[in-house]
This record gives sequence, C-alpha cells and structure tokens, in this order.
Amino acid sequence: MDAQELKSKTPDQLQEQLVSLKKEAFNLRFQQATGQLENTARMRVVRRDVARVKTILNQKAADAAASN
Repeated sequence: MDAQELKSKTPDQLQEQLVSLKKEAFNLRFQQATGQLENTARMRVVRRDVARVKTILNQKAADAAASN
C-alpha cells in the first residue's frame, strides 16, 4: 500500500482501513506469542501501514482545519 493510494480515500475509508490493520497486527502478535507466526516480516509491514494511514488521516484533518 502506498501513500498515493491512501490519499485518494475518504477519512471514513481510512478509519476502516486503520481498524482492519490494527486487528491484523493484534492477530500477528498473538500468533507470534503462540509460536505460530511464519512470516515475521508481515508484522513490520502492517506496523508501517498503520503509521502511514495515521499520517494521511492527520494530514487530512490539518487540511480541513486550515480551510475552515
């Protein structure tokens, strides 16, 4: 997932994406704790995607506040 793709989404879509990524991160942490995690690199990707979504949401909120 890249930033350009995220910038084209609405804030509601971004919130949904954030919720699903956080659920996935939780499941990955649970798998790691139980020793079932096979692809450890996925944790890093999901964590960075969460940060990317949060950044875009904050940028959109700042733009909305600046325009009012």
